[in-house]
Amino acid sequence: MKTIPNAHKRRWRSMRLVAGGLVLALALAACADEDAEVDDPGTDIDDADDPDVDIDDGVEGEEGDDGEAAPADSGDSLLNTVQDRGAVVCGVNDAVPGFGLTTEDGDFEGFDIDFCRAIAAAVIGDADAVELIPLTAEARFTALQSGEIDVLVRNTTWTAARDGGEGGAFTLPTFYDGQGMMVRADSGISSIDDMEGAAICVLSGTTTELNLETEMASRGLSYEAATFEDNDTLQEAFIADRCDGWTSDRSQLAAIRSAFPDGPDSVSVLDEVISKEPLGPAVRDGDSQWLDAVNWTVIATMIGEEFGVDSSNVNDLVESVDVDEQPALARFLGVAGFDPGLGLPEDFAVQVISQVGNYAEIFERNVGPDTGLGLEREQNALYTDGGLHYPPPY
Repeated sequence: MKTIPNAHKRRWRSMRLVAGGLVLALALAACADEDAEVDDPGTDIDDADDPDVDIDDGVEGEEGDDGEAAPADSGDSLLNTVQDRGAVVCGVNDAVPGFGLTTEDGDFEGFDIDFCRAIAAAVIGDADAVELIPLTAEARFTALQSGEIDVLVRNTTWTAARDGGEGGAFTLPTFYDGQGMMVRADSGISSIDDMEGAAICVLSGTTTELNLETEMASRGLSYEAATFEDNDTLQEAFIADRCDGWTSDRSQLAAIRSAFPDGPDSVSVLDEVISKEPLGPAVRDGDSQWLDAVNWTVIATMIGEEFGVDSSNVNDLVESVDVDEQPALARFLGVAGFDPGLGLPEDFAVQVISQVGNYAEIFERNVGPDTGLGLEREQNALYTDGGLHYPPPY
């Protein structure tokens, strides 16, 4: 098991070369091994023997003795590469407080960073076995498609175009958000309806641009879009009065407001919400086993909260859970001899929660009421508390 020291987390160029080499090596290996025996550990044995069941995970397989196509080899999955490498390469943000931020010491912290660490805990058993690559909004999907990163964990909205044209495959959302508008507190603007002819700052390469266009058209308002590639230059423009408003996800606006140079009271976020923004990790399309590993890491944090399992009690519960009286909990904790076929250790959820925490811990630590962002759970609560997080059963 390999732990990546903090000092190595800054070596972006070397990791790009390594990741690019791995992608090339995997492609060559796939070409050389087209006739290899294939097996899909996630396929139910009974279903695999049923001629009426169509097994297709996006990779064409060899025909078996009975003339049916065999499932693709799980050895082609990025999951195996990541486990062999001993590190998860995550594309992240480094300029949004609470979600992804580089500290003065050069370390990373935030909600999305913790989910990257959770993936490493599940896949490798070590939450510190990560390489963090800062990416702009415009560069993030290029990095994902090229294999520069293994997973994108960077306040990214799940959309049809990104599922399709951008070649991404998304997990369950980790954060439900909506687009908003921030203005200077002394601007006299109390509603988007007051922004006829306004100049509005927006990040390029985001869903925010199209949402802004749609919203202003629906209100019959003209405006000028001032686009920027990163938040730093956008903020400079906003401070210099080049923009009357700044539109982004409301969580990002809250984060930016909390650390605004002139103080949080110098700006305000309008009440209007103009879009749906389900945010979550994305992997390259076509690798169902790697997607399952990342997705069930996300789900494990939510199931942990649902069961009342957190970093303070998980190890005690592993020792004390009664398999006969609490079989569902025992399976989740990896002590019931249950293997769901995800290619992960049976105790992967224990590793995630003991090293990073359950969903509530991750939320409260990074963006909750006691942080600078001061966000309430609201739609990001579990379904049992009126929220949208509804994890499927383990």
